[in-house]
Formats: sequence, structure tokens, C-alpha cells
Amino acid sequence: MKNYKLEISYDGSKYRGWQRLGNTPETIQGKIETVLSKMTGEKVEIIGASRTDAGVHAKMQVANVKLNTNHTSESMYIYLNEYLPEDICVTLVTEVDDRFHARYNVVSKIYEYKVFNSVHGNPFIRKSTYKCEKELNIEDMKEAASYLLGEHDFTSFTNVKSKKKSNVRNLMNITIEKDVNNMITFEFEGDGFLHNMIRKIMYVILEVGKGNERPIVAKEILESRNRENSLGTALAKGLCLKEIKYN
Repeated sequence: MKNYKLEISYDGSKYRGWQRLGNTPETIQGKIETVLSKMTGEKVEIIGASRTDAGVHAKMQVANVKLNTNHTSESMYIYLNEYLPEDICVTLVTEVDDRFHARYNVVSKIYEYKVFNSVHGNPFIRKSTYKCEKELNIEDMKEAASYLLGEHDFTSFTNVKSKKKSNVRNLMNITIEKDVNNMITFEFEGDGFLHNMIRKIMYVILEVGKGNERPIVAKEILESRNRENSLGTALAKGLCLKEIKYN
């Protein structure tokens, strides 16, 4: 039994997210497992580092899978990319130590959210960005984001009701940058993220940027620890898993 690490990128536009669902084959995990099962002749289960939601993309998702196979890492890489759909690409396959676990060994995750801040659209990026016609106030958005940095209980920024698991996460860094082409990139690095956490944070930050809310509202919502105070959830298509960090 060998343990393999996979790095994967995908356009999540038409998928139901990363995690395999019993009633649909249209998940990233499901597509990869189907190909690996065909390759090995056995039922295969892969473990992903992050369970991206429906419509969310990834530049670098990481997974590991334990297989009984004579295939080399290189032949697996070739086989996967030959049989996977064009919107899913395996960028690396490597054999790793048996103790490597794609989810439990994560140090931090980096997500980015793209906003095209323009009156007109761009057909070439429409599937991977959120278009906002109203000019956004960068400084106000940075102030709102600053209140969320550090280790906090992010209950207000998730849909999931849990009495057992902790909603405390460490949001290490948030950057907001606008380029000359009116693209604003929001980057979030944390030790982990709750379900819908970034998209709910983005909704608040965007409302601040539009002038509909004061920057301090981010702090008020955070400290309330109440999901009912969430203002909303930003569209999934602007969100992309950028990088997974390990020791």
C-alpha cells in the first residue's frame, strides 16, 4: 500500500463542490475517484485538504490517496490527466510518507476572492469573478477586514450549527489589492475556515466597500457570535482555493 499526494486545480463552475455526494457524480472528488478506480480496478477513496463548495474554484487543492498499484507517480499523473475532464487538472503526483494526511497535516490555507469593479463586464473572467458596478472604497474595506484578524470565534460567519466542534479559527492575514484593470483581489490566510466563512466575510466587506455599512460592522457581527446577524453570502464563483501550506 503506497500513499500518494496529489495537487489539483479545477474550474468549479459546473460542479457541486469537492466532496463526493451520493446522489450526484458531479463533484471533484467523485470525478477523480472514478478515474483512479478505473486505473486500479478497485474502489478508491481520496482525502482532500479542503471541502470547497459548489461553484468554488481551486488553483492548488491537495489530496492524498492510498493505493495498491504498480503504477508509478508519473504514470498516474499521465493517466489522470488523460481521463479527467478538461476543467479538472492534476498538476502533481508524488509518493509520500505513509503518515502524510492531506487534511490533518495542514498548517494554513490561502483563499482568494476576485471582484471585477467595473460598469462593463468581461466575458473571459465571468465564471471566476464577481462583478460589482459600484466603485468600492478600498480603505474602508481594509479597515473592516482588520477587525477580523487573529484568533476569534467565527460563529457569526458560518451557516453550520454545531454544538460539538469549535468555531474558533485563526485568520492570520487579509490583503486587499486593486490593479490597473479594475480587478480587486482579496486574499485570506488562516489555519482553517468554517463552512461559508470567507463568502460571508466577503459579503460584509463588500457592503462596507459600497458604502452600505460602516467598517465597524464587521467587528460588531464577529463579537455577536450569532449566525442570524450575518448580512449575507457572497457568490461562490469569485472564490478560489489558492494554496495549502504544510510543514
